[in-house]
Amino acid sequence: MEHETQSIEKKKFLGQNFLNNKNILGAMARAAELTKHDVVLEVGPGLGSLTEILAMRAKKVIAVEKDPELVTWNMKHGALRKTKNVSFIHGDILKPETWLPQFNASRLMLHTSCFKIVANIPYYITSHFLRLFLSETKFRPKLMVLMVQKEVAERILAKNGKESMLSLSVKAYGKPEFIRKVPRGVFSPPPKVDSAIIKITTFGSPLKVRGARGVMKIDPEKVLSISRLAFQKKRKMLRQSIGKKIQLPKKFQTKRPEELSPEDWELIVGRAV
Repeated sequence: MEHETQSIEKKKFLGQNFLNNKNILGAMARAAELTKHDVVLEVGPGLGSLTEILAMRAKKVIAVEKDPELVTWNMKHGALRKTKNVSFIHGDILKPETWLPQFNASRLMLHTSCFKIVANIPYYITSHFLRLFLSETKFRPKLMVLMVQKEVAERILAKNGKESMLSLSVKAYGKPEFIRKVPRGVFSPPPKVDSAIIKITTFGSPLKVRGARGVMKIDPEKVLSISRLAFQKKRKMLRQSIGKKIQLPKKFQTKRPEELSPEDWELIVGRAV
């Protein structure tokens, strides 16, 4: 099998950086809190190193891979080619029409309450990937464990004073947590930056905040649409950027958007509803 893997050329344009460190792969699997009731969507399985660990813990692993050569290799030569609870699918994860029909056929994805994502995704798709599975998809995962650039992880996990549209876009739909740092040297080939494992546990219901009319359900997209307007003029105080469009509590009027927490934005939207 070593001879076979050596013949597979890493494709730079697909962001391929293979990882075979058992400790780090194990940390990803543990963070996902997998049980034999869980269906896992793995993105970019590469040579199946993480897939193998996930398969031992989950009910089913469905691995979506954009590189057809890797799909063929896993199905013909990989250690999991005869494993019944693993399926390899050729598709672009950002284009659900290329892989979703096979999920619908199996009925695993749309009928499970324990659908989880565990993925070492190409870093250039991170923002699009998060948007797809947090806000655009019809079926949101229960949680996601992702390998991302360390800098991106820090932006997602930023707190008051350093918030951004990226961090708010994640926190509007789930709770992000830092799992561990991953040095660049453990990848083949090594990327130019260090990485980090993060976990995002998604919210199971609409946000609830206390507004002018008592406790109300708030659409996360309303929170993001208002904060987005403010971040378009991020150097200005909120009374200047959005103060004419929405009633701002006095304590927020002289603040700038990065200084507000997700709860602050929810409160602002709650008052406006």
